[in-house]
Amino acid sequence: MNFLFVNIKFLSTFSKLIIYFLMFFTVNQYIIAQETRNFTWDELAEQYECPEWFRDAKFGIWFHWGPQAVPEQGGGWYARHMYMKDVGKQKFGKMANPYHLQTYGHPSEFGFKDVINEWKAENFDAEDLINFSKENGAKYIVALANHHDHFDLFDSSYHPWNSVNVGPKKDIIGEFENATRNAGLKFGVTSHDDRFLNWWKPAFGSDKEGKYVGVPYDARLTKADGKGKWWEGLDPKDLYGPAPEDRTPEIIEDIKKNWLKRHIELVDKYKPDLLYNDGFNFTYGDYGKEVTRKLYNNSLSENGKIDAVMLLKRKAKGTVNEVESGGSNTLREYPWQSEITFTDWFYKKDRHLTHNARTILEMLIEAVSKNGNLLLSMELNPDGTIPHEIKKSVVIVGDWLKINGEAIYGTRPWKVFGDGKSVRGEEVETVEGELRNATENQKHGEHFNQRTTATPAFANDEVRFTTKGDDFYIIVMNPKGGEFVIPSFAKSSEVNPGILKDLSQLYDGRKVSFKQTNNGLTINMLTVNGDSYPVVLKAEFKK
Repeated sequence: MNFLFVNIKFLSTFSKLIIYFLMFFTVNQYIIAQETRNFTWDELAEQYECPEWFRDAKFGIWFHWGPQAVPEQGGGWYARHMYMKDVGKQKFGKMANPYHLQTYGHPSEFGFKDVINEWKAENFDAEDLINFSKENGAKYIVALANHHDHFDLFDSSYHPWNSVNVGPKKDIIGEFENATRNAGLKFGVTSHDDRFLNWWKPAFGSDKEGKYVGVPYDARLTKADGKGKWWEGLDPKDLYGPAPEDRTPEIIEDIKKNWLKRHIELVDKYKPDLLYNDGFNFTYGDYGKEVTRKLYNNSLSENGKIDAVMLLKRKAKGTVNEVESGGSNTLREYPWQSEITFTDWFYKKDRHLTHNARTILEMLIEAVSKNGNLLLSMELNPDGTIPHEIKKSVVIVGDWLKINGEAIYGTRPWKVFGDGKSVRGEEVETVEGELRNATENQKHGEHFNQRTTATPAFANDEVRFTTKGDDFYIIVMNPKGGEFVIPSFAKSSEVNPGILKDLSQLYDGRKVSFKQTNNGLTINMLTVNGDSYPVVLKAEFKK
């Protein structure tokens, strides 16, 4: 911007007003130009900073839900495994094929397309689900837009196999988005569609023995085969993709372009604040970058700044890192997100839950103390309601957050994320020790190292730290009455916040006795009654 500066004290009042107006107009036009300009991906990535709303929110709920919830069996990849007699190492899906044969029939006659038609979501109430999530501490909502099954849960103009045309006959994403906005929360969507071609290969096979030997599964059906059937007018090829032998480079390129159109529409129509592509890199390379560019440019135009989040499993410039079913064993410089779920991503009946209220809180606190967020997948029944045992755990988490939320929301990490025997590398028989060993072996990733209901409790001296302005919080992960020591807060320690003046329990305000020496901070915990959920201590240090 170039401005003509003059000595305005010699000008008339009218002339001064004209100059002031021109200056204001020029600045305003410059701001508008910045907001409406379509930046390249590289330009956006260079200026990107994780939005403050995401850093402050800390806890989100994810509705990872779709037609694969219908069988309530066979793990999180039912649609693939129902076509497989042998699932190999993917043991979580070993029951899908026998269950499908017993319940629905042979996949040549009743394939996954027919399972989709069984999905009615008859009790789905987005407003009720969002209000429940908000009441129990969620600050943002995320919904699944499509999974590896290549079925869109939104009103897609470029893909006929979507939830408006088939199954529920509802715009699932649209209803979630509207309810989330009405609740005053941020809204995100997830896409898992990049691997559908390989994922669907078993659907093009046939039995190798038995009554149906050699009979092709339903992915081999054509549009003409649908005449007189419920799917008349739909082409199975649009759902399952072309047969493996027909996948020429030109056809693959057309599929990528279709993915781009669908996801540009998803971003434009539902205006998400957050997008997660379930992959280590951008989906289809530059196509994925183009969708993210659209997401960020839309946000810039709407907000005057990039206020959106793109999540990938491998951190790339201009994005935020996502960790699946795991956490970080280090304090990270940049914000990140952990994602966890109760069973196998789609609700599985009679399956032991991976998480309860205790492990959810532990994963949340672990993430927040290390500069991250927690996204909890709250799986739904096929009809759209919350399973009782899942609802029970989420309510307990919500009750804890109502009391202790000030130590979570809007906080930032301390110089170190915490202290305790496992943090210091001492031998302990707790999951933190197991987690440390697992991540040591993983080296390049921290996925699938989560705490679960099967893991031992933290040691009694395990603590995590969070801060908010001048406020400092010590979160005791597995509180027991009696003394323990925090060596990090020794008077001589480089990461010691200072000389401790006062220490109290956040949930009831009771004072906690302590002694700070050159060897550490000794805390004498009060006796804990009932379930041993983490206890937050609010610390006040001398100025």
